[in-house]
Amino acid sequence: MATVLMQLIGNEYASALPLLQDVADSSQLATDKLEQGIRGRTNIDSTTRNQLIKSRCGQGVFRANVRLNEDRCRVTGVTDPTYLRASHIKPWKDSTDDEKLNGCNGLLLAPHVDHLFDKGKISFADDGHLIISDKLDRDLLFRWGIGENLNVGSFNNEQAKFLAYHRGSVLKH
Repeated sequence: MATVLMQLIGNEYASALPLLQDVADSSQLATDKLEQGIRGRTNIDSTTRNQLIKSRCGQGVFRANVRLNEDRCRVTGVTDPTYLRASHIKPWKDSTDDEKLNGCNGLLLAPHVDHLFDKGKISFADDGHLIISDKLDRDLLFRWGIGENLNVGSFNNEQAKFLAYHRGSVLKH
């Protein structure tokens, strides 16, 4: 899988090959188990089963693409991929097919940060400053150790385009 991705994205990303191979190897086991579980379900029809399997495969590609840009949760600093979610910046339901797999449309986030981001309770400025929704109880951030004046580092131009969408359409005002 990693070799095919390399052929698609070009030689300038050759240094990413070991990372892609690690992702492919570690996630393949989990993907196989999930696929087995989905195939074994009797409470859903075959069309739904096939759609679930395809979406899981796409999630693996998306996660690998996100890891080309991100190596940690920008908020918590956690680097172990076991504890990180590949979160779409522009929600999957609103994205084109290309955007759904585009690594710049994603962040690696710890689960609690991912929840806040997906629900529009937080977002980020292009320069990395944390934006907090008026709808979020700031005491929650304090309890989770997330500083209100946090800067997570600037984003690249393509990520900034997706973040503009997130701020305009997902962030609760």
